[in-house]
Amino acid sequence: MRIGSREDLAAARSEAVAEMKSQAKRILVCAGTGCLAGGSEKIYQKLKSLAEGSEGVSVEFGAEIAHFGVKQSGCHGFCEMGPLVRIEPMNYLYIKVREEDCEEIFEETIKANRPVERLLYELDGKRYLGQDDIPFYAKQTRQVLKNCGHIDAENINEYFAVGGYQALEKALFEMTPDEIVEVVMESNLRGRGGGGFQTGYKWKQVRRQQETIRYVVCNGDEGDPGAFMDRSVMEGDPHKMLEGMIIAGYAVGAQEGYIYVRAEYPLAVKRLRVAIAQAEEAGILGDDIMGSGYSFRIHINRGAGAFVCGEGSALTSSIEGERGMPRTKPPRTVEQGLFGKPTVLNNVETYANVPMIILNGADWYHQIGTEKSPGTKAFALTGSVKNTGLIEVPMGTTLREIVFDIGGGIKGDAGFKAVQIGGPSGGCLVTDNLDVPLDFDSLKKLGAMIGSGGLVVMDENTCMVEVARFFMNFTQNESCGKCVPCREGTKRMLEIMEDIVAGRGTMEQLDLLQELGEAITDTALCGLGKSAALPVLSTLKNFREEYVEHIVDKRCRTGNCKALRRFVIDPEKCKGCSKCARNCPAGAISGEIKHPYVIDNDKCIRCGACMEGCTFGAIHTEF
Repeated sequence: MRIGSREDLAAARSEAVAEMKSQAKRILVCAGTGCLAGGSEKIYQKLKSLAEGSEGVSVEFGAEIAHFGVKQSGCHGFCEMGPLVRIEPMNYLYIKVREEDCEEIFEETIKANRPVERLLYELDGKRYLGQDDIPFYAKQTRQVLKNCGHIDAENINEYFAVGGYQALEKALFEMTPDEIVEVVMESNLRGRGGGGFQTGYKWKQVRRQQETIRYVVCNGDEGDPGAFMDRSVMEGDPHKMLEGMIIAGYAVGAQEGYIYVRAEYPLAVKRLRVAIAQAEEAGILGDDIMGSGYSFRIHINRGAGAFVCGEGSALTSSIEGERGMPRTKPPRTVEQGLFGKPTVLNNVETYANVPMIILNGADWYHQIGTEKSPGTKAFALTGSVKNTGLIEVPMGTTLREIVFDIGGGIKGDAGFKAVQIGGPSGGCLVTDNLDVPLDFDSLKKLGAMIGSGGLVVMDENTCMVEVARFFMNFTQNESCGKCVPCREGTKRMLEIMEDIVAGRGTMEQLDLLQELGEAITDTALCGLGKSAALPVLSTLKNFREEYVEHIVDKRCRTGNCKALRRFVIDPEKCKGCSKCARNCPAGAISGEIKHPYVIDNDKCIRCGACMEGCTFGAIHTEF
């Protein structure tokens, strides 16, 4: 059915709702990237075959005869417990499901209306029947991620059934472009890609340009290690993002939009293509959208995985077919962006917020989050935390609530040490920051930033010097090389970091690290370069004693820096066989036959050949 009017949209929505309600039971198999890697495709196919083979079976559910649908949804968020299967309307969430569990799920839950107890989430001896009661979900406020895991990501009718494209309808038929911009301005929606720039003001700047050809661009590149928020939206609820882009296009007078998504997200690309094709067929995209007279088309561009293309001008250069490199500003993207024309550039999560704001109003949006950072924020919670996954919380939620309430605490009940927030562009938060509200302004005061939303939790066994070296290695490799501060400065900082973890560092180098980091931050060409040194600067500030230990004591307290480990021979276990001395390539082991041997750690090259070859287990490491 092609939608040519508001009446057509209402009819399509009624039909979609009726179809969804006709499924007295819905089986939603998580088909996000994580669960697919865990085997959820086989689970889906098995459940589907069981459903298709049971057409002649009448299953009583209340007063209805059950018609059950088996669907592939997007990411449910609880990645630690995948593969996940959700059963509606009972709201059961089955965790760590395997293909061999499918028949039991079908017989017990679908036919007999009983939960499979062993597949329910359990904590402290309590099993949780309903998904919303599980602590991981109960303490979240899922707005952007509301539909992820609840609808078929490749079926536009299911998006219609949950109210999809109502905001677009309102924008096209009840609001002027200026009114749309004003509502977004009043909402104070700030960009969720990292900078936190006010979205409405950006739209207003594009709208007031004299040039009539304008573009809307969506940044789906998401290059931060450990981040997968935008990917999950594109995979699980792509139409919400498309709806936001179409509204943005109408508001600023653009006729075309581009989605820049990294090629390493093949599932996101596939589902975006399906969503765009379905929207075009339905009359939601293309010429004369829903009979409104407004036309808009969306194209997909795949990036080659360059981290620097997360920066606006580098991203637009890449779409144009040029090498992705930032340019000097002004002019800014809102004045001369894609193809030299005024361009609105926001990320996936930002656009996904727009339909809710248009539909519910700016005042509603301000009821969530903080005064200066309203709304919610999606985070990818990873690292040394019990419940890894994708979460969404109001802006201003504390780190303690995220790590210990939603995340369930530190794995192995180890001590909390730090959180790296915002990926390579962010900084680390420590125990003293656990009760600081996570919003744009509060983190800026701490020398950190939300970034795109990656949260890597680290426990007491993590070497913060090695963490800083890892991120510096990442940013140095990803530097586009255009400006000297980033190209040469990050290279020199990485050399110093490698010296320190290898036991070659000096105290003078700590001062040089600080000086280089501040210089790069002040003088780099683009935002990515300006934030490249943050992981080093923040760890220097919060964990300076670990740097000093690496340099002065030649010791890594966590044992992660292998170059600083010391090999020791236990005289009680050593039989004096001389095998270790004969195997040592550096001649660092000496002694007499049938007497305990000793290792000269000044000569030792830390290769571990002695420990690997010792028959009696007499050699161990000390840190």
